[in-house]
Amino acid sequence: MGDDELAELRRQRMMQLQQQQMAEQEQAQRQQQMQAQIQSVLMQVMEPEARERLNTIKLTKPEFAAAVEQQIVALAQSGRLRQKITDDQLKQLLSQIVPQKKEFNIRRVG
Repeated sequence: MGDDELAELRRQRMMQLQQQQMAEQEQAQRQQQMQAQIQSVLMQVMEPEARERLNTIKLTKPEFAAAVEQQIVALAQSGRLRQKITDDQLKQLLSQIVPQKKEFNIRRVG
């Protein structure tokens, strides 16, 4: 393999890496824009106390909070929200989404 071939392979590889990096940056930018849009919708349809509760949940269970956010945004976009979501309404929504935990009673015999 000659120096020219090696240089061409390096150049092609550098171009591939640059394209990959640009694609990753574009993806990250799209993700940020989508997140900003979600936050904008949530600010419009939720009372401050409800948003605060959702943000607290996001700290401990980010995937669950993201699912709740998506559900609220879907409700808002479909026009099914007549008023802003209050903290109590958010609690009700969360209790419907969260699977009920089963309680186990262990008794010692003997």
